[in-house]
Amino acid sequence: MWTFIARRMASMLFTIWVITLVSFAVIQLPPGDYASDMISRMRQNSGGAISPELEARIRAQYGLDQPFHMQYFFWMRDILTRGDFGYSFTYQRDAGQLMWERLPMSFALSFAALLISWLIALPFGIYSAVKKYSLVDYSLNALAFAGLAVPSFLLALIFLFISYRFTGRAALGLFSPEFADAPWSWARVQDMLAHLWIPTLIVGLGSTAGLIRTMRANLSDELNKPYVNTARAKGLSETRVLIKYPVRHSMHPFISMIGWLLPTLVSGEAIVSIVLNLPTSGPILYGALMAEDMFLAAGFILMLSVLTVIGAFVSDLLLAWLDPRIRLS
Repeated sequence: MWTFIARRMASMLFTIWVITLVSFAVIQLPPGDYASDMISRMRQNSGGAISPELEARIRAQYGLDQPFHMQYFFWMRDILTRGDFGYSFTYQRDAGQLMWERLPMSFALSFAALLISWLIALPFGIYSAVKKYSLVDYSLNALAFAGLAVPSFLLALIFLFISYRFTGRAALGLFSPEFADAPWSWARVQDMLAHLWIPTLIVGLGSTAGLIRTMRANLSDELNKPYVNTARAKGLSETRVLIKYPVRHSMHPFISMIGWLLPTLVSGEAIVSIVLNLPTSGPILYGALMAEDMFLAAGFILMLSVLTVIGAFVSDLLLAWLDPRIRLS
């Protein structure tokens, strides 16, 4: 096991280095850059040409006059030595500060969506598999298909309409107005939790519906295997047979999804966060990509990718612990 962990740690470091290179290169694939957009806006506002000397000064000011490999070297050097992710051209602020302001909100939303998905999908999927082809099974399947089919942003719009219709105001954001810009305190955490459950249900509904279907299919397959009949023949109760063996072996998708949870939710909640005005990573990453804010976008992509690699590593360890059929040497 320790040899496996050491190998995985080494491969993680190499993967993270490749991710930094790819993410920084992908941001620069579109033609032009932030300086080009700024110069274009200056020309439109002034109605005339911009001197080449001014263009050169603007590019030098933002470090965009350097070749790609030098920009990448300075970016990585600052991250490793000072934890500096660069400067956000769009927001005129340090990119690292913007990331640390938004990532905790994304963590809270992701963790809450994970708990909601598991708490709903696990018992519903088990019951649907055990009571296959019953009325409850058909009802749960219908709800699962509806959850997979309805876009999250449409649910967000429906919720906004309902909240405005019955309360007179649209329920936007994760905080009440008096806590929006307040420093962190226990009262602010309570206010966030009071607002968090609605976007959690909206964002987590798609994964919940998919997990119900996956749990039903996996458990149905496990219930037909010989070892289940053997356990029953030994006189074990039906509940113990179900929980100790088939359910445990059917939970692989629940564990393996941990590694992909945060990137999936960030990509899926971007539009929902824009609709509900949530202070998460999705909207600011989308804005950075649209504005070609290279350091901010590359920093977000890097952090999400690192979390994905770490999550995949944790998933492998949990799978090895959960299923004794998986042996690591």
